[in-house]
Amino acid sequence: MARDTGPVCRMCRREGEKLFLKGERCFGAKCAFDRRGYAPGQHGQNRRFKVSNYGIQLREKQKIRRIYGLLEKQFRNNYEKASRERGVTGENMLRRLESRLDNTVYRLGLAPSLRAARQLVNHGHFEVNSHAVNIPSYTLRPGDLVRVRERSRKIELIHAAMRHMRDGRSVPYLTLDKARMEGTYVIAPKREEIPITGREQLVVELYSR
Repeated sequence: MARDTGPVCRMCRREGEKLFLKGERCFGAKCAFDRRGYAPGQHGQNRRFKVSNYGIQLREKQKIRRIYGLLEKQFRNNYEKASRERGVTGENMLRRLESRLDNTVYRLGLAPSLRAARQLVNHGHFEVNSHAVNIPSYTLRPGDLVRVRERSRKIELIHAAMRHMRDGRSVPYLTLDKARMEGTYVIAPKREEIPITGREQLVVELYSR
């Protein structure tokens, strides 16, 4: 499976804001964005130029794509599926991204970061409705139950993530039972409930060119 293995802190610096891609590190003194908030590269501190409408749309697309950790082809496929659904395309796109298994594991606090959640899912540490699932892009439906598998309940990474679960990470469309190490995807989220600041309409405009 193709994946982006580059340094994630450079992504935050390139987009000019924290994308919270490294879990607890993003909240501490070691956060690269706090120490070097300018764009990466030799001329990162001296970039001063007017950005075109296309450039603004591109940066917004890159930001949302990086928040969810997808490659371009995966992100474009998600958009095309969302565009064929009823409703507002941009909101449909975000709902589809939020319903991914790896993202749900991260939102529930069962992994410290989205990358870690994806790796845990790939290694078969979770089940959906009592069936083992190792596909990070698996799409959940309202009512689906996500649970840490019995053989995986002693993994320290999961326990550490649950101990450091921050209040800001909880979302109203998921419920978590820490004692049972499981959570439910209750309902498809409304746009105002999705905790990202991206302007998805600009992504729609970019792909509609």
